[in-house]
Amino acid sequence: MSCDLMNNFTRLGKIGEGTYGVVYKAKQKDKDRVVALKKIRLDTEAEGVPSTAIREISLLRELDHPNIVQLLDVIHSQNKLHLVFEYLDKDLKQFMDNYGKVLPMNLVKSYTSQLLKGIEFCHSHRVLHRDLKPQNLLLDVNGSIKLADFGLARTFTIPIRMYTHEVITLWYRAPEILLGTKMYSTAVDIWSIGCIVAEMIMHKAIFPGDSEIDQLYKIFRVMGTPDQSMWFGIDKLPDYNGAFPQWKTQNLLQHILKIRENSINKKLKDDSSQVKQTLLKELKEKAFTEQLIQLCDLLKYMLKYDPKERDSARKLLKNCFFDNMKYINPDKNFLIALGHNPDKRNDDTGYETRSVEKSSENKDEKENQLGPAGDN
Repeated sequence: MSCDLMNNFTRLGKIGEGTYGVVYKAKQKDKDRVVALKKIRLDTEAEGVPSTAIREISLLRELDHPNIVQLLDVIHSQNKLHLVFEYLDKDLKQFMDNYGKVLPMNLVKSYTSQLLKGIEFCHSHRVLHRDLKPQNLLLDVNGSIKLADFGLARTFTIPIRMYTHEVITLWYRAPEILLGTKMYSTAVDIWSIGCIVAEMIMHKAIFPGDSEIDQLYKIFRVMGTPDQSMWFGIDKLPDYNGAFPQWKTQNLLQHILKIRENSINKKLKDDSSQVKQTLLKELKEKAFTEQLIQLCDLLKYMLKYDPKERDSARKLLKNCFFDNMKYINPDKNFLIALGHNPDKRNDDTGYETRSVEKSSENKDEKENQLGPAGDN
């Protein structure tokens, strides 16, 4: 029966490959839709189903939210396990690489709001993601961004139990984990989202370390070397060293402006380019600067050293940065970066390259899609 079920899918190409299997783009014949098919190898009877797959299946069955990737079906056949997911066009890393320029503030604001809504839902259901990074955030042409890859996720309890510190990709790993704590909770996901938001606006990772100690030093160089006044109890963490080099806290606004300007110059090398001149001019405009100040204020609450002082996703969503959100249509660069031909009504993904207003069936759906137009 399971083999017959797999005959219902036609592979359209490989999307990616991980430790436990391969992800394919596939056509589900009976429903006439494109899906993502995650094939998990079950190499031996002794090993059975990988723990990451068990976690992902059990958690996604419970997490039904517009900003969390939807698990549609699970098919077990012979020595393979197939997870059927909704198909989304690209991950955030691929999109930023393809976009050809820095992301506009309105898109950063929309994605930030959606990420916080998704992780707030996870946390309210006592689920830690523990591996938030651009590669695990999936996008579609309607402007949605969704949390994906829950292989390292787990439920948490109150009081907080001891967890492994070998989680979260290095660049997005919270300082308490880098300093050896095994007692952590939702604040580790908030730190990761803060790093992702900074990366979206700068078009470069904010803390790109190449080892655990280098990662700490990258954080210290921007946020300042923490002490007891910034993080009470830091000296009790296993890997804390009172002899860490001392760096002063940088002005986050100036730091982000500088990196964004560098990214514009790097992405657009032609100085006569109108797009480049517009983006550079925008950095000095009052409307953009005011929004960036608000974004930096938001980031300061997400990137606080002391995890107890980091704001919850629910509280962050009330920040004034998200006031007066407006809605925009995806532009040509947006569609192309997601692999769509904007001159075609349909493409082989099964999605229509249409505007948010036309594709939305109700107000609630609109409010979860492409966000604030603002002044940018």
